[in-house]
Amino acid sequence: MTTKAKRPTDWRKRFDTAKPAKTVMLHTDFAGIRAGTMMYIGSPGVFANYISRIPAGETRTIERMRNELARRNGAAATCPVTTAIYLKVVAEVALDDLESGTPRDAVVPFWRVIEPGSKIAARLSCGDGVIEHHRRLDVAAEPSV
Repeated sequence: MTTKAKRPTDWRKRFDTAKPAKTVMLHTDFAGIRAGTMMYIGSPGVFANYISRIPAGETRTIERMRNELARRNGAAATCPVTTAIYLKVVAEVALDDLESGTPRDAVVPFWRVIEPGSKIAARLSCGDGVIEHHRRLDVAAEPSV
């Protein structure tokens, strides 16, 4: 019996074909969020837009991002499951773009949200060193006051 070789994931396609963002009422408990809670489900574009607005030299926690997005969208929480999935998609698209020669300042700076050593960082095709490197470059590029 032969096994099919797994094709590499087309991250750009996953980004482009993701479902649109929406806010839903939970009917059952889900991922630590209680039934009856209004929960925001983002999209890769929503997360990319949020991350792109973080100034160089600054970072945000995923928790802060989720809280801010929930509040902006009339919800009490943002889905932690889709957040993790879509952050990976956003990061992998940025990594593919960097590898293709896209200038660093033209890609979504995922390193401003994904922390080295985090569960999401461990799932990326790059190592923690890449995230740390980009964070150091951000601090070096930060305008002095």
